Amino acid sequence: MKISIDADKCCGAGQCVLVAPEIFDQDEEGIVILLDPEPSDELRDAVEDSIAICPANVIHVE
Repeated sequence: MKISIDADKCCGAGQCVLVAPEIFDQDEEGIVILLDPEPSDELRDAVEDSIAICPANVIHVE
């Protein structure tokens, strides 16, 4: 699993950080930071939940 984000479209809601803090963080402006672009498969549910809850639809998985 490989994650990519479109930080330019991030609205700073921070829901991804709440769901998967091992994978996502936010900068001082609230914009998403990808901490782990290739997380283990045991984090797949958290990644999928983050994708589903993201209001700006900026998280993508390959």
